Amino acid sequence: MLISGASGFLGSALVRSFTGAGFAVRALVRRESPRQNLSGTGAEVVEGDLNDAASLRAAVSGMRYLVHAAADYRLWTREPAALLRTNVEGTRAIMRAAAEGGVERIVYTSSVAVLKPSQAEPSDETATVEAHAAVGIYKRSKVLAEEAVRALADDGLPVVIANPSTPIGPRDIRPTPTGRIIVEAAAGRMPAYVDTGLNLVHVDDVAEGHLLALRHGRIGERYILGGENVALSDMLAEIARQLGRRPPRVKLPVGAVMPLAAAAEAMSRFTGKEPFVSFDALRMARQRMFFDDTKARRDLGYRSRPWQEAVGDALAWFRAAGMIA
Repeated sequence: MLISGASGFLGSALVRSFTGAGFAVRALVRRESPRQNLSGTGAEVVEGDLNDAASLRAAVSGMRYLVHAAADYRLWTREPAALLRTNVEGTRAIMRAAAEGGVERIVYTSSVAVLKPSQAEPSDETATVEAHAAVGIYKRSKVLAEEAVRALADDGLPVVIANPSTPIGPRDIRPTPTGRIIVEAAAGRMPAYVDTGLNLVHVDDVAEGHLLALRHGRIGERYILGGENVALSDMLAEIARQLGRRPPRVKLPVGAVMPLAAAAEAMSRFTGKEPFVSFDALRMARQRMFFDDTKARRDLGYRSRPWQEAVGDALAWFRAAGMIA
């Protein structure tokens, strides 16, 4: 089977999950991607790029299954058109390559970013957001990419859609936006917080959820792969507890952080590095991003461990990687 985005945070967890289940895995990575997350997995590593259709056709050749997890996951970029091209056109290209190559079954890694948060209760798979209403370029790209996948499913592509919530845990090499929160909080660089919330899940549980989706998911259906709904203040308090430190006590309104986002984005336009806080991230924070994964638990047999354990595994990995003291 082929796993795209295999050297990344979720991708490397997928490789471990599927090889552990006895699958022979071909890991698709970009030429410039670091490979340490794949060390010891036994996966066959091949190079390719979502923007290179020929490399995708070569990668899927002879494969029975595909898990497409590759994506440009950034909440801010100087080149939004490039992110859209990778996440939307790249997804369409690898799906077409899989169809032409006769792949029997596909799991597409979407995101809860395609779902509309609700203030009343956690959102489920029915809470679809329209692309024009999605906050930020990343969410918009995931909405458009899933729409493309659904259109291909309607034409007979054998694809199941997985919608992870907010994975945390080991091997967050980049790190992801949520991983950066953990690193900054662990380093004592988050003296305040905004009133928001996330659905936190261990990355390895999300990977196992993909395996279950491959085996038991219904073609064309989406499944939220989540964990527990956690206030950001509780997440920061747990990080502090595990490190023996005091948690931040100052709660700020989102509007009060906007000037910091303006300064951070201005600096990022100069340096090219993703800002720790951006306008889009703050717009997202106006609503608690809470989700209900009952469908995956009921239909796939999906399970997740306590979110505190995921925080602990993330902290241990970041410490071992030298990213926190």
